[in-house]
Amino acid sequence: MSAIILFMAVIAVIVGWWLSQQRLMAKPWLEEGSIDDFPGTGAMTLPAAKIGLGVFLAVAGSLFALFTSAYSMRMNMVDWRAMPVPGLLWFNTGVLVLSSIALQRAYVAARRDNMNGVIVGLCAGGASAVTFLVGQLLAWQQLRAAGYFVASNPANSFFYMITAAHGLHLMGGLVALGRTTAKVWRGAEMPQVRLSVELCTIYWHFLLLVWLVLLGLLTGWTDDFVDICRRLLT
Repeated sequence: MSAIILFMAVIAVIVGWWLSQQRLMAKPWLEEGSIDDFPGTGAMTLPAAKIGLGVFLAVAGSLFALFTSAYSMRMNMVDWRAMPVPGLLWFNTGVLVLSSIALQRAYVAARRDNMNGVIVGLCAGGASAVTFLVGQLLAWQQLRAAGYFVASNPANSFFYMITAAHGLHLMGGLVALGRTTAKVWRGAEMPQVRLSVELCTIYWHFLLLVWLVLLGLLTGWTDDFVDICRRLLT
């Protein structure tokens, strides 16, 4: 449960920070100018799509936090047999980092009205993400060839379930990324694609962060961190 509590604490901090940016002490009856923003303060209302993405990321984050918590509790039982982590996962991690960097470059290019940079960033990010998914499937194949099947042990089941859930989320992101790329190829103006590029970038960074946490969990690197959190919370 410590992972859940820690995750909720992080969400509470993020929500608190976001609320602090929304001028809770403002007097709207004294405001002048456009109804869509707060003149003179730099604070603006968030697009509905960005709020929707934030809600979705909170739900997805809760799901992975549950996975993490269940994994941490289940691994202490006697029938748990830790499985080796394929070395290919490290290569896949590097590819996912490159994918996230490519999306960040696309977002920066969109803010600078550089359409060529946006196209390059989106294509590089998408290609890297597909490479990551192919690498994950190859890692599964290596484990099955070595005799580590889904039902052989709870540790195996958790590994396949967690990596599959992360892969499915990435596949969903590829759909959105593909639609954004197609919109760019059809000659859409920059203001029409800037928000989509930003949302894809946020989602990619989120999936990279989730994967790094999962990788640390699968390799045992987060054990000490979880122990520290458990002591602090108990």
